[in-house]
Amino acid sequence: VGIRAPPKLLELAVQSLLRDEALAIAALEELPAELFPPLFSSALAGMHSQAVKAMVQAWPFPCLPLGALMKEHKPHLEIFQAAIDGLDVLLAQEVRPRRWKLQVLDLRRNAQQDFCTVWSGTRAGVCSPLEPEVVGPVRKRCRVEGARAWLKQTSAPMEVLIDLCLKEGTPDASLSYLLKKVKQRRGSLRLCCQKLRVFSMPMQKIRKILKLVQLDSVQDLEVNCTWKLATLGRFAPHLGQMVNLRRLLLSHIHMTPHAAPGMEERCVSQLTSRFPSLQHLQELYLDSISFLEGRLDQVLRCLKNPLETLSITNCLISEADLMHLSQCPSVSQLKDLSLSGVNLTSISSKPLWVLIEKASATLQDLDLDECGIMDSQFSALLPALSHCSQLTTFSFCGNPISMAVLESLLRHTVGLSKLSWTSLSSHTRCVLRAWNVLCVQ
Repeated sequence: VGIRAPPKLLELAVQSLLRDEALAIAALEELPAELFPPLFSSALAGMHSQAVKAMVQAWPFPCLPLGALMKEHKPHLEIFQAAIDGLDVLLAQEVRPRRWKLQVLDLRRNAQQDFCTVWSGTRAGVCSPLEPEVVGPVRKRCRVEGARAWLKQTSAPMEVLIDLCLKEGTPDASLSYLLKKVKQRRGSLRLCCQKLRVFSMPMQKIRKILKLVQLDSVQDLEVNCTWKLATLGRFAPHLGQMVNLRRLLLSHIHMTPHAAPGMEERCVSQLTSRFPSLQHLQELYLDSISFLEGRLDQVLRCLKNPLETLSITNCLISEADLMHLSQCPSVSQLKDLSLSGVNLTSISSKPLWVLIEKASATLQDLDLDECGIMDSQFSALLPALSHCSQLTTFSFCGNPISMAVLESLLRHTVGLSKLSWTSLSSHTRCVLRAWNVLCVQ
């Protein structure tokens, strides 16, 4: 059994200070900034709610990564509410503390794990490290500029960063409390969400929550619901406001049975009409989308910028769809392409050949698993594959490919220096090893 190291002097000082919570709160005005992070961590761990509330109001740094600390210490709801109350008190003050610098309350649990290292200034993180002491003749000028910045800062709205997962049971007590404060402080408290996950939840509740979110802060959106197309159409106006979206995943969207004539087209148009607003979209994932067949051109032509990732999986598409895809300007710089689970057995290989050839200069990952590709189709793709100089991963499990065609694959890809057999599917590696054994015999 190892011997536990004795506590450090700093730890002992923090523990001693928190034994008298009122004294600790009174000392915040004169407390060196370097001592705030360890004191705050200890206050969370020790459930000192009043100290947490007071420290949020006096926080001497631009950002407080509360989410990472909550993940580490697993504090009670009371502690979370105390931190939000501290923020609320701060925003209610007409004249805020001179020392106050807090601009961002980060509630993302994975935003910053090494809290004390960041605040000691030894490593860059999500939040700004300690600023060095200003010395010399520039001190006075910096004080004047600092005062101007402080006045501007006190009028700027506070930001709360959060990753949202909307599903049954949401919002929980913590999120409900936060949403209540955001609604009360609308204009002075901005709720920003970089990652938004939408699962099973009534649309009315989704809309109610999203009204409080700065939708232009969303960069990563997943809609993974068994929604009908009409429901997605009602969600589309929110999507159109996510102008900084970089990643979009739509999964399990089904057409409405016995829909009125023209209703499906209107719903698809409601969705695609929002795509031109997504000027920063880089990754698009469409999984189990029942309305794509015959409409892929309508979806893709609304994208204005090149994509890095395009994943169309477990969907029905036509040969005309694949032809439109190969001619779409937004696929010319693809790094990742997946058509896994898309049945291509009865579709000509030419559109896929054109698509791979078009992206050959940038394509790194290609997934054609379970596509039903036959020998003749696969052979037609090999010349285009041989031009993919950046290709590192090629997966084609579940396709009835013969040994002769695999031999041809080896010949065509021998010049691809970044493609290794370890990056192929396990099924393919087994077949290739068997082929090598046969060749030796």
